[in-house]
Amino acid sequence: MVFTLENRILDHHQILQKIKRMAFEIYEQNFEEKQLVLAGIHENGYFLAELLAKELREISPLDVQLMEVTLHKTEPLTHDIVISPALSSLQDTAVVLVDDVLNTGKTLAYTLREFLDKDCKKLEIATLINRHHTLYPISATYTGYSLATTLREHIRVVLKENEWNAYLL
Repeated sequence: MVFTLENRILDHHQILQKIKRMAFEIYEQNFEEKQLVLAGIHENGYFLAELLAKELREISPLDVQLMEVTLHKTEPLTHDIVISPALSSLQDTAVVLVDDVLNTGKTLAYTLREFLDKDCKKLEIATLINRHHTLYPISATYTGYSLATTLREHIRVVLKENEWNAYLL
């Protein structure tokens, strides 16, 4: 895949702006909570959850906890979903699932089942980019960038040390 300036839809600075705005939105909707869990989908979703946690800790008194969710994205039923640290109970806790791109909703739909048994107070979804091609009944509570695409187009989010960009391919 070729990443060029022509197909870049978000650069490093714009991604930071989106994360900062999303953090304020999350805090606005959860300001009465004592604790908030951000559960990031491995790998980019967890990195975004870390960035959101950093922003939330700067702007709010919330006790922000991080979890990493690892699953096989194309065959989630044939592989275990691993959450670390391991879940015991999230009773009366607000949880935000975080992923980089909401495409069909499949990844988030399968991840939800792991949290539904834990009696969360509420379960929300944050995504950097929403493509609006959901095949599952999933919608993002918090979205950094909303983009209508064709089914043949793809979004690639690159979150490496010195390169944060999102591309439409």
